[in-house]
Amino acid sequence: MVKSAVHRNLIAIIAMLLVVFSMKAQDDAVTFEMKLSKEKLGINERLRVDFTMNKDGDNFNPPDFEGFRVLMGPSQSISSSWINGVRSYSKTYSYTLAPTTRGTVTIKQASIVIAGKTYKSLPKKVEVTAAVDKPSDEMTVDDVADESLHLVAEVSKTDPYLNEGLSVVYKLYVSPSISVSNYQPLDNPKYNNFWSQDIPVSRPMAENGTYKGKPYRFVVLKRVVLYPQKSGKLEIEPLSLEVTVDVPTNKRDFFGGRIYTQTNKTVSAGKRTINVKPLPEKGKPVNFSGAVGSFDFSVSTSKTTLNASESLQAKVEVSGKGNLKLFQLPEPNLPSSLEVYEPEFNENVRTTLSGSQGKVSNSYTIVPSFKGKYPIPSISFTYFDPKAKTYKTLTSDEILINVKEGPTNSSIGTAVATGGQKQAVSVGNQFNFLKLNPNLSPIKSNFFFGSTQYYLWLLLPLILIPIAIILGKKREAIASDVVGNRVRKANKLARKYLSKAKKELGNKEGFYIALEKALHNYLKAKLKIETSEFSKDKIATLLNEKQVDDTTNDGFIALLKNCEMARYSPFSEVQMQQDYDKASEVISHLDKQL
Repeated sequence: MVKSAVHRNLIAIIAMLLVVFSMKAQDDAVTFEMKLSKEKLGINERLRVDFTMNKDGDNFNPPDFEGFRVLMGPSQSISSSWINGVRSYSKTYSYTLAPTTRGTVTIKQASIVIAGKTYKSLPKKVEVTAAVDKPSDEMTVDDVADESLHLVAEVSKTDPYLNEGLSVVYKLYVSPSISVSNYQPLDNPKYNNFWSQDIPVSRPMAENGTYKGKPYRFVVLKRVVLYPQKSGKLEIEPLSLEVTVDVPTNKRDFFGGRIYTQTNKTVSAGKRTINVKPLPEKGKPVNFSGAVGSFDFSVSTSKTTLNASESLQAKVEVSGKGNLKLFQLPEPNLPSSLEVYEPEFNENVRTTLSGSQGKVSNSYTIVPSFKGKYPIPSISFTYFDPKAKTYKTLTSDEILINVKEGPTNSSIGTAVATGGQKQAVSVGNQFNFLKLNPNLSPIKSNFFFGSTQYYLWLLLPLILIPIAIILGKKREAIASDVVGNRVRKANKLARKYLSKAKKELGNKEGFYIALEKALHNYLKAKLKIETSEFSKDKIATLLNEKQVDDTTNDGFIALLKNCEMARYSPFSEVQMQQDYDKASEVISHLDKQL
């Protein structure tokens, strides 16, 4: 009894293992086959061909479909499910074909690689007869939608130079046989390695056109201008849309109207490859800053004759068509005797499908301090012209600034430009002659010892000792007073820098010129910087970084603003006195904090 029970259990276990191994073997078996919707059809009918596999594969290679015209495909579908613990998987590539000749036609083998092995389908024969009155296999709604809907990316140029503009226009082509009721983007391209500028499409309008020689309606969905920032082969990612399509059927409603069926389709523009050519190294100038296009270049000033302390504007401008937003403007080399402020950048550029066009400029505010003539040397600007395939250099004319009235620099005469360099002319006497007649008198005989002077000098050290002790204690007391020392030092420094401004009280122009220089010279002395290169915003930022309190910071900037406003607005003597007192206070506070 025991042995028979053991035998029965053993048989049951073996049977279960056989079932599991059988299921495993079935699950591991790879199938790849061709399925036809029919093996006999009229020449006016359609044939659907499915290539189905039970495992995912790569490198699908369809047959050439000789004797047929491909109407649609390949469309891909995947199904996966679990039934009673068994996984079911299917992947299908489908084609819709139209026969082009009568007779027996063979659809050849297709191949695919699954798990590193190549599998081939069996060839199948199809009999094509004369046209039938009622085709039994009309195209499905999805077939019609696939054949009648296309998203295309039209690229203006596929081989541009580095930084040369190109445009991409995305058009959705729709056959007149269907209608689109809605669409929405699924995936927008990111344009890696391109500088991009979208051109908004305010209201898409349907237009008539052709696609592959057939009449279509199309609508422009997206327009973008690209400037490649890297040479070599660059890919433009595809734009994908989900489109709701209304497809007519052969059915009619009660009133005889055609019934439409709605379906959703996903369309993609596909990847586009751009071959970007590098800019030639031959003939590339040293001052080339990356400008590509066709440009004009100019340097101008608002005036060429003025008085010291008045201001003028110098403008460096590039205009034309190209990558106007992607290069730096050349900088003028101005004489050091001119106060130059941070330039103001101006941009007036519009972008169309042909690229960016307009102008960009830097405006420099210049204030001469002394009387004289100051040259603004010529400036060169180089760009690459993609049409001429060569570099071009434009050079501005030299501009001479004539400062008629104002103080004269005591150490440096008028600056004369010679090859871009200034020559300093010394003024005043350079030699002092020795006096030839010294008017010396002979030394008289004198008895010093025992005289009154002798005893005074003898007692002098005894008198100086208590005085030295008193002075030493007073010096120690002063040295221990840290706060008092800082205040005294700050006041002394303020008086030093503001002494000239005080002398000019009552003379608005001279006072505010001296006050502005005092403020700038103070920062130069304390922070070891050239403040002529700083705007008010940068000075405020610098003081904040040095942990200067907001009240002192705002007061310093307000004084600089008053100095600028005084050139163009009337200021009373009372206002000048208030600004002088405020400057003394601000410098004193700054010195303690710095």
